[in-house]
Amino acid sequence: MIDSVLFPNPVQVPVSRTSGTQNPSSVGGSDTPFAKVLDGKLPARGVTFSQHAQDRRKLRGISLSSDDMQKLEGAVDSVAQKGGKDSLVLVGDAALVVSVKNRTVVTALDRNAMQGNVFTNIDSAVIV
Repeated sequence: MIDSVLFPNPVQVPVSRTSGTQNPSSVGGSDTPFAKVLDGKLPARGVTFSQHAQDRRKLRGISLSSDDMQKLEGAVDSVAQKGGKDSLVLVGDAALVVSVKNRTVVTALDRNAMQGNVFTNIDSAVIV
């Protein structure tokens, strides 16, 4: 019969710092070779549209120029930096509800559909 059971211990990184260690801001920064290779391999962090949002855009005749898309991506980046999760982004005559975590537009409304509409389940709003 087995008298003991072995439980593996997870590897733990030492927390103490000595004067010979690197500056924490330089460790893992975007200028390291690994970060550069990783950035090149990852897909661009653009904003996508859910099927529902695509249907609403088509139904309501909402078109976004490349400039509008850049503004939308910048707005999503700003909300993400501030910790937002679901945001209302007003771009031109369109109102877009965006899941910031997924970088996905959930629904789209034009100016006529916005009138008198109540937006729920959002924690932020951006006007670009």
